[in-house]
This record gives sequence, C-alpha cells and structure tokens, in this order.
Amino acid sequence: MGSRRKDLKLSAKQMDDVLVKGAQWAVAHSYGRAKDLDHIEEEGCISGGNPDYVSERAHKRGQDQLGTLGSGNHFVEVGFVEEIYDERAARALSLHKGQVTVIVHTGSRGLGHQVCDDHIKLLLKASDKYKIPLPDKQLCCAPLTSKESRRYLAAMACAANFAFCNRQLIAYWVQETFQEVLHMGPRDLGLDLVYDVCHNIAKIETHEVEGQQRKLCVHRKGATRAFPPHSKFIPEAYRDIGQPVLIPGDMGRCSYVLVGTETAMKETFGSTCHGAGRMLSRHQAKKVAKGRAIVRELEDKGIYVRGAGKGTINEEISEAYKDVSHVVNVVHRAGIGKKVAKLKPMGVIKG
Repeated sequence: MGSRRKDLKLSAKQMDDVLVKGAQWAVAHSYGRAKDLDHIEEEGCISGGNPDYVSERAHKRGQDQLGTLGSGNHFVEVGFVEEIYDERAARALSLHKGQVTVIVHTGSRGLGHQVCDDHIKLLLKASDKYKIPLPDKQLCCAPLTSKESRRYLAAMACAANFAFCNRQLIAYWVQETFQEVLHMGPRDLGLDLVYDVCHNIAKIETHEVEGQQRKLCVHRKGATRAFPPHSKFIPEAYRDIGQPVLIPGDMGRCSYVLVGTETAMKETFGSTCHGAGRMLSRHQAKKVAKGRAIVRELEDKGIYVRGAGKGTINEEISEAYKDVSHVVNVVHRAGIGKKVAKLKPMGVIKG
C-alpha cells in the first residue's frame, strides 16, 4: 500500500481541504464511492474543522502520512466470519459465516499526535488561567465556551477528518489490491464498507443526566460510540439494529462486531470499549518475545503476519493484550454492546 500512495502529492490547499472535508474529500477524488459515506460516523466529516488552529508542524507531519497505516497497534487484518451470534443484525450488516472480511485500524497519524501535543500545552495554561485544579496534567481543560476550547475542538475535528480520509484511502487501495489479485470487478468482489467509527474524539452530544436532557462534551479516548436502535445519528440502514461497534483483538486471536444498545445510552453516555487493552508495555512484550519465532508461531495457527520489522511484530504479541473474548463477553453481559459476529484473522499487516 505504501507504493500505491506515491502519486498522492498534496498541496497545502489540498491538505487543508482534507482537514475540513475528511472522507468526503477522498470520495470526491474518486477514492471510493458515495455510498461509502453512508456507513461512516458523521458521514466521514466532523463539522467545525478549522486548519488555522492546526500548527505548521502538525500540517507537515500529516502531509507525508496521508494514506499510511502507521506503527503501534495499527493494522490491516484479513480474516473471516467464524461465528454469528445475532442473525438478524448480521443480515442487516451483510455479514454471514465464512465470509472474508478486512479491518483497517489506523487514525490521524503524526498530525493528530501533534495536535494533541500542541493543545495540551495551551490547555495547561488555560487550566491555570481559569483556576481549574488538576489531579493529573493530562486532564488539562478549559470551559467549553472559552477561546482555548473552541480552538481545540476545531483542531481536533481536523485531526478526525484526516483520520477518516486516511482510512478511506487505505480501504480503497485494499479493494483495488483484492480486485487485481483475484481478477474480479468491484460488484463481484462485494468488498463493501460496513462501518467506520471514531475511537479517540470529543463530541458535543445530548444525554439524560439525573432525569434531565443536557448538552455534554463526551470525550471517548480508546472508546467507541454505541448508540441504540432508532438513533438519528446512525446510518439509516442500521437504525433497526443499532450502531455497529467494532472491537478489534490482537493479531493472534479474534475481533468482534457488536451493535449499540439503550443500556449504553443510559449508563455509559452511549459508549463502549474500542479494544481489549494492553497487559504488557511494548518493552515488556519484546522481552517476553525474545528468542521466539513469533511469525512462525502465528503461521502454525494459520495466521500470516507481515510488519515493518521483527521488533514491531514482537511488540504486538497476543500476550501483550487482554483476551478480547473475555472483554467482549463483559460488554455483552453488561448490556452496553450486543454481540453480532466473531472475526478470525488469516493475515495481518502491521505498520
């Protein structure tokens, strides 16, 4: 996929357009189809993005990274539907047992990281300015009506839109690759977008608090929206079943598709987890993997993995994460997400 993005050279103006329009920019430039936008949170564009509040350094970091996967826990995973738990919801999502699937997990790359760094510094000063005591510097904040908050939300929307566009580009190139290898057209291939959802964003939403409807800023960090059936904020095709919830696991186990619930809306501000969560730091994971042939271990399980290097793969061993099945079962039993399907990996690309 790296070679496929070599012709993607953006001017400063085009980059600003990406930050404002998100996945809509990609589709307008023929990277995907208009119907893809119907299956993306906010139709692939968070409103209110203002590139003026994205620093020059953030711009530069993002300009060379649009259309790339990145490192850490980001991946493209080819798998298949191993188990169906809710036939009705699975049909609505066009999922069936044995079906080949692709998961793209990445975000706003260095641009988003720089936006975060830049605005943490500004909000630390704002916390002092507005005399807000902080138990931890990472919790720096300012009143939502303040200049600092408005600028942060505008910059964050730009980062989210960059991420939407980034995933759309990668998904498009994945589809192209499948078509070339299998000698199939897009209609016969049937590799259609199920859903694209944010997992690190602050959004202004209305929720019930102590019996009253209140407008809140809900910040989901490592969490994903899980709105219930009939919500006007989810695609029309899914309104009878609830918002699709994607919970990826590690490269050696499995991932899950769920749908949102009324319980999540009442108890967790319409949210659930985004993944299993780490058990070991990357340094600890490398120590556990030392002397082992992780790629061979995964091949013995029928999973082929490729990464930027041995260290990248060793950092992401299964033992580094909680078992996602245990986590998803807790989510399901707690009622903040309803299991639909289990996906088993066959091939994983690590950034």
